[in-house]
Amino acid sequence: ARIEAQAAATLNGKGLLWKLEKSGEKPSFLFGTMHMTDPRVTALPPAAKRAYDAAGTIIIETTDVLDKQKMMEAMLKEPELMMFTDSTTLSSLLSPEDAAVVNKGLDARGIPPASVSKMKPWLLSAMVALPVCEVARQAGGAPVLDVKLAEEAKANGKSVEGLETAAGQLRAMASLPIAFHIKGLVETLKLGDKINDINETMIVLYQRGDTGTFWPLLRSMSPGEEDDAAGYAAFEQAMITDRNKVMVDHAQPILAKGNAFMAVGALHLPGPEGLVEDFRKAGYTVTAVD
Repeated sequence: ARIEAQAAATLNGKGLLWKLEKSGEKPSFLFGTMHMTDPRVTALPPAAKRAYDAAGTIIIETTDVLDKQKMMEAMLKEPELMMFTDSTTLSSLLSPEDAAVVNKGLDARGIPPASVSKMKPWLLSAMVALPVCEVARQAGGAPVLDVKLAEEAKANGKSVEGLETAAGQLRAMASLPIAFHIKGLVETLKLGDKINDINETMIVLYQRGDTGTFWPLLRSMSPGEEDDAAGYAAFEQAMITDRNKVMVDHAQPILAKGNAFMAVGALHLPGPEGLVEDFRKAGYTVTAVD
């Protein structure tokens, strides 16, 4: 009930597809994605499918994800974003109690703790936050929704544009305090099999277009959320709000050409600092599409 009350109070917290209109420009569309391969996610709702099919240009967060070599080059240029490049190891940052939780959680997932000892905790968190079926699909080469949309667009001769670099996304995540990342990893592993329940809940909420529920739900997963308000505020600022401003700035010249379909993570859409509101501040009429 608390989560639903917070969601109901979230500005623009309902709807995945929004029409962007500005005088002198052909209308475009903004669509919220989920970075997963689940068939329920990768099948576009009918209205979004029509907008996507009719669009001349597809915009995603970063086109770097379409080129594995480019991704590898970006990571090799700044290895410290993803790995400890000094004498630090993951275990050296953990208390004995937290180390026991992490080792047990990794063992349960078939990940030898020694094999990830130099990996930054946020990267490891991203790995263990996915259900086994999702990991298997991604390992088998199935594309997440954003990549699927971009690849199909390229195959159909459409223009595909990106708003950020992969390195920029990694820098945003790496900019957060290491203690926050450690806490997130430990709490994710403490969830055990409940991570499957959370992913399933997120997919159902996504299908309903309940984007305003995502953030309250994610925060409620943390048993110590009241103690770490500053950590969550920093995460929201770095990973959502700041990036939203960059996305709007970079999207406007592309949208000016008209008839674009902009697909970015649904968490970027709602709220007073979300993309829906940011585009309104930039002079667009933004309307939810059923």
